[in-house]
Amino acid sequence: MPQRLVAFLFLISSFALSQTADELIAKNIAAKGGIEKIKAIKTVRMTGKLDGAGGFTGLVAQENLRPNLVRETFTLQGMTQVQAYDGSLGWQIRPFGGRKDPQLMGEDDLRDLLIDADFDGPLVDYKEKGNRVEFLGHDTIDGDDALRLKVSLKDGDIIYYYLDPDTYLEIRKEVQEFIRGSVRENVTDLGSYKPVGGVMFPFSVAGGPKNDPTSWQNVTYKKIEVNVPLENSDFALPASLKEAPKKQETAKN
Repeated sequence: MPQRLVAFLFLISSFALSQTADELIAKNIAAKGGIEKIKAIKTVRMTGKLDGAGGFTGLVAQENLRPNLVRETFTLQGMTQVQAYDGSLGWQIRPFGGRKDPQLMGEDDLRDLLIDADFDGPLVDYKEKGNRVEFLGHDTIDGDDALRLKVSLKDGDIIYYYLDPDTYLEIRKEVQEFIRGSVRENVTDLGSYKPVGGVMFPFSVAGGPKNDPTSWQNVTYKKIEVNVPLENSDFALPASLKEAPKKQETAKN
């Protein structure tokens, strides 16, 4: 086959895949309720129960405020773990590790939280966010057909989305995070979609490390609310973390 023809067919194939990726994203957005209803949601609050691999159960909650604020909590035996992002910095309280005082989150710990902080998810307005999306064709999830999208995030991490070919909703998400020369991989299965405020949300979420399915955790959301009253202060750094840099500066002087 002439070299020019091979190059031409390659360009046509690449263009077709690119177009297909955009078409699938459009179908995914339409399946969730449409871009207008998605953008009409300004806040989200999700509360539910977590069932751990070790047999323990706890309460979980997540609050999001557009465009990129998030606060996640896990409560067990009267203690509550907190992870939050205020739009520029992440902070956490880890009582189960004996750290009851708020701490700033390191870059590695923050990566998962930043994905959750993206209010509409990385597929919506992906070009404006600096993401790249490719359609990788068909795949199989638990014996069923799925459509596979690869999302390359601006920071270099990768998310693979598997869409149901009938509903075009996400049924699985695989995240690859590249940290100091190693790869951290997590898998999340999504199901039991229900409409809230005209937008489809998964009420069942299960997942964990890709290489250790026995440690996966299951979350069942009992209630998902949209456009509930939330303020920036709900996600802001605690006073002790705001004062720490001031104290350090005073000590230097």
